Amino acid sequence: MGSLPAGYNLSGRPGPPSPLSKGRRLISHTLKVIAGGMALLALFVLAGRLLGAAAPLTGMATAARWFIPIWLLAAAINLWAGVALAGYTVAEEAPIFLVVFAVPAVVALFLSWWLAHA
Repeated sequence: MGSLPAGYNLSGRPGPPSPLSKGRRLISHTLKVIAGGMALLALFVLAGRLLGAAAPLTGMATAARWFIPIWLLAAAINLWAGVALAGYTVAEEAPIFLVVFAVPAVVALFLSWWLAHA
């Protein structure tokens, strides 16, 4: 399905976007932010490997743990942007914040545990 010109809704008629198109943009943005979190986690783990030359697994596990508070801050900034700039309410944005934060954070916790026990 191609994109519609600005000012057109899903029916192809002029008018405000339908709620369905707003939901599609929200899911797309959420997936992009989660993917960005996973890429940032990968960079943290790589940096932990490079900086922890004496014990690379320990360095990688520590870097994965350091990622979590940094990602919390990034997810909170995304929450703020959704409310202040995109016009969502806190009630609409809070569940998205939980998903955006939790997915990469859970992966980081698992990775940290796995690397520490490897």
